[in-house]
Amino acid sequence: MANLILILGDQLSMELASLKAARKTSDHLLMAEVHEEATYVKHHKKKIAFLFSAMRHHAEALRDAGYKLDYVNYNDNGNTGSLTGEIKSTLKRLAAEGTTINKVIITSPGEYRLKKKLQALGKSITPTLELLNDDRFFCSLNEFNEWEASVKSPRMEDFYRHMRKRHNILMKGDKPEGGEWNYDSKNRKPPKSGLNPPAPHQITPDKITSEVLSLVAAEFGDHFGELKPFTLAVTREDALKALTHFIEKRLPNFGDYQDAMIEGQPFMYHAHLSFYLNCGLLSPREIITQAIKAYETDSAPLNAVEGFIRQILGWREYVRGVYWLKMPDYKNENFFKASRALPDFFWSAKTQMNCLKQCISETSQNAYAHHIQRLMVIGNFALLADVSPDEVNNWYMLVYADAYEWVELPNVTGMCLYADGGYLATKPYAASGAYINRMSNYCKACSYKISKKSGEEACPFNYLYWAFLIRNKKKLRGNHRLNMVYSNLEKQGKDRQTEIINDANAFLKKLDKNEYL
Repeated sequence: MANLILILGDQLSMELASLKAARKTSDHLLMAEVHEEATYVKHHKKKIAFLFSAMRHHAEALRDAGYKLDYVNYNDNGNTGSLTGEIKSTLKRLAAEGTTINKVIITSPGEYRLKKKLQALGKSITPTLELLNDDRFFCSLNEFNEWEASVKSPRMEDFYRHMRKRHNILMKGDKPEGGEWNYDSKNRKPPKSGLNPPAPHQITPDKITSEVLSLVAAEFGDHFGELKPFTLAVTREDALKALTHFIEKRLPNFGDYQDAMIEGQPFMYHAHLSFYLNCGLLSPREIITQAIKAYETDSAPLNAVEGFIRQILGWREYVRGVYWLKMPDYKNENFFKASRALPDFFWSAKTQMNCLKQCISETSQNAYAHHIQRLMVIGNFALLADVSPDEVNNWYMLVYADAYEWVELPNVTGMCLYADGGYLATKPYAASGAYINRMSNYCKACSYKISKKSGEEACPFNYLYWAFLIRNKKKLRGNHRLNMVYSNLEKQGKDRQTEIINDANAFLKKLDKNEYL
């Protein structure tokens, strides 16, 4: 009796739960490039190329390790176009060859959509379908649910401290290293003149990757984004080199400038590792271990190391727990009843607002933007402009190569849009143009004037911000974190508030017509 083990495209790890008990002599592995997974949203061309190439390289590594592997290429004759179809097809072929499959074993997928499809498949096939817990995370879903139920108001910061203690990370006994749990206040420096971050680690495409790039150009040419240049790591070995490069070259300044933005510098001092972490080429444990080592050897300061670890041990683990706790209802959250269609410039980057032009253009080029670009520029605009959460979530899922619904949906619905009404974030991450001006050099080359608060020349973020607060006063006035903001709004007087509303309405009316703004 043998088992069939399906390896998904974001499970490219030799430490996968379903591989740990695999018998190389009898069990069969299955990997498949399928139309359904590449197109359920029209993923960025670079994302498809990255995953297909990484999958093909991982398949080679599995064969070299002695596993029996069936690999289905996208253009193979008979490719059914879906993972469930490929499982059925493989079971049929193995049965014809005289191989009896006892179980279909899969490490549980990260997305609710796919998990439901696989569970439904399990009811229609003869072998038992077994979904194993994905133990590549620090916190199991059961542990997260127990923690969430044990606290009155779940917050990421409290969860993060729980995880620090639980796993003894950056701890001295029962106290945090350095005496503080969080050094975020030291991680908000604006970009100073002459700042020149090093380029991220880059790889030259090999034969496998070149073949995949040709495939993607031919099959997905109408998808968003630029396919070349393609410099992402697609092997475990090269992903480890990218990690080492970050630890040595970028981590020392990551803390100070993690919120900063510079025109023409899409990566700043950020890790640029989320591609590899979220698909399994790197593990969170080894990344955190390397960051701690840098601190212990005085290669990186505590504010940088703690801030980086918080993104992985705190935020990444927290949003995964929230996703599985709140799905499927979480996908339908819309606290502000936002319904505006996504503006056309989200696809073309043709806008006079330089901050959005820069962030969207770089997203198209790299299938990447760092977290402040995603949250405080693109997400902030979508929030202020009342864009439909469905359309915003679809866009974020589609454009970023590190996006999977478990991490994308809570970040967009909960953080960017406050569409869950405050479950994830304690207040909306709304800001005027002053924040973008402080944390970037985008405003210097903008057609709009950051110093103007009203009129056609004014930065749209300035009046959209206040109009958002006026429009949602009934829902937000009771939020204690917004008391000072609303006090300032009320001091501006009714005439000024009317001017704000008129400016915002005029802008949004033009936006609905997709005028060049």
